[in-house]
Amino acid sequence: MSAARRLLLPLTLLVLQGRLCRGACVEVDSETEAVVNDGFKLGCISCKMRAEVRAQAAVSWYFKASNESEFSYLYIYDNLVGEIKDWRFYERVLWRGSNKTTDLQDGSIYILNVTYDDMGTYHCVFDRTLLYANNYEYQINTTKIINLNVVPRYTRGIASILSEVMMYVSIIGLQFWLVVEMIYCYRKISAAGEEALRESAAEYLAIASESKENCAEEPVAE
Repeated sequence: MSAARRLLLPLTLLVLQGRLCRGACVEVDSETEAVVNDGFKLGCISCKMRAEVRAQAAVSWYFKASNESEFSYLYIYDNLVGEIKDWRFYERVLWRGSNKTTDLQDGSIYILNVTYDDMGTYHCVFDRTLLYANNYEYQINTTKIINLNVVPRYTRGIASILSEVMMYVSIIGLQFWLVVEMIYCYRKISAAGEEALRESAAEYLAIASESKENCAEEPVAE
């Protein structure tokens, strides 16, 4: 494999990987700290193990306040329709999950005008039916648990700050590595090109020298 092809191969893989990542499902944990009187998104993502398998899903939300011992039915989203079940959340809950599909992977909801009464534990339940050939169906239930805290104003924790710093350090490190790798490959390609030119020149000189000797020997033979 030539040096140019060795350079193109990793770059092509990076491009393909980037395209695949944009369409992939990633399970990200929900934020757990809401500010009173502001809106807040309760994130809930449940990815399919195999994207090529058709599926249908419904998402149910349950809520237990900090001073309660049992969960109440909060919200249901099924067959492209959402319905609020708990009177405490009437006109305060919006669907923020997957749209225009029954194959739900994002079951997030958004709470308007958060109050201290919204503090507590939330359960997000995916009821997914995998649809295989020959009308075979397989049921999967997935539950996500979110413990929500309500504060007067937003405060960033040390863990959040450190994770953000580490993310930027990782991005800078990756970019630096890519630059070094590209410089290295460029030098390898340049060295290979120069070596090929030298070999071509040496071969040309050898052929020319041999031709000159043959021409010089012909009159002697006569």
